Amino acid sequence: MKRQLIILLLLPACFAACRKTDTSRGPVPVPQEVPAFFPTPAANIDNPLTQEGIELGRRLFYDKRLSGLNQLSCASCHHPDLAFTDGVALSQIGASGLPLHRNAPALFNMAWNSNGFFWDGGSTNLESQAFAPLTSPDEMHQNLFQLIDELKAVPDYVRRFEEAFSDGEISTGNIARALAQFQRTLVSAGSRYDRYRRREEASLNAQELQGLQLVQQRCASCHDGELFTDNKYHNNGIDADFSNEDAEGIYQGRFRVTRNPADLGKFRTASLRNLLFTAPYMHDGRFATLQEVLDHYDHGVKESTTLDPQMRQRAGQAGIPLDNNEKQAIIKYLATLTDTAFARNPRFAAP
Repeated sequence: MKRQLIILLLLPACFAACRKTDTSRGPVPVPQEVPAFFPTPAANIDNPLTQEGIELGRRLFYDKRLSGLNQLSCASCHHPDLAFTDGVALSQIGASGLPLHRNAPALFNMAWNSNGFFWDGGSTNLESQAFAPLTSPDEMHQNLFQLIDELKAVPDYVRRFEEAFSDGEISTGNIARALAQFQRTLVSAGSRYDRYRRREEASLNAQELQGLQLVQQRCASCHDGELFTDNKYHNNGIDADFSNEDAEGIYQGRFRVTRNPADLGKFRTASLRNLLFTAPYMHDGRFATLQEVLDHYDHGVKESTTLDPQMRQRAGQAGIPLDNNEKQAIIKYLATLTDTAFARNPRFAAP
């Protein structure tokens, strides 16, 4: 695990040192989709979107050749109908058969994430993050040199890499770039809330509007804006003791990457979008329902030195006060953030 973390931290520098995509010839870049009210995402100068790259990335995402035993694809743990999660707390379908230490995160609106990937931000961009699941002995356990040989033996892939990248190479860098291009097209902005926001739907009902107001008052410090996440790392009080060094500090959150004691127990803020698809919740999937999540914030927050100040909404005491009616209103509102069209979009399905 430590070796993988070192590789992930070094990969951005490797990508920067690589020759940038030559856009003067080859595939023509296409614009990133930006829904109404969304902020403008950072430009991807080194890996611009192209139709050829996106389609290649989609095919790779669903191809079991990407795993060492040719039994798993990226989609094995990221199902489109579950907003690209897998519906379990800790998957154990990887090469080792052992339970993973982290819940499979949802994959949508990642073009707006410029503050690290994984629950602890162990990778700085979508391109480099691909190598962790690909090479992990507990996940896909792929030898990257063997993967290149496997893909080169497929004439369709040879043609598609030639069409997608100006150098035409089947390489680890281009594999990662194609996967990243596909994932940046996974845009979710078609929920009832979005239609209400764009005035395409008359209104939310009274209970849903109450929930919206409560989320804005009690939760927006972390789940803000149209993305419903600040893309930062917070200790939300699910644990109090971070001295356990099992799994090489993987339970210590952002601290595992920064080694800053102020980051102990801090994990990435998950978006509130598509929560009806993405249960169970938290970085280890410990909460099965939204009711359990809200009960935690109401009376289950644990004290620690790095607890986020926003977790102290009871006159400085740990917890966010919510009565049962308020919890139900929030749950009803969160349901309006469900994007069924996204989960059923044929552009994101297996080719």
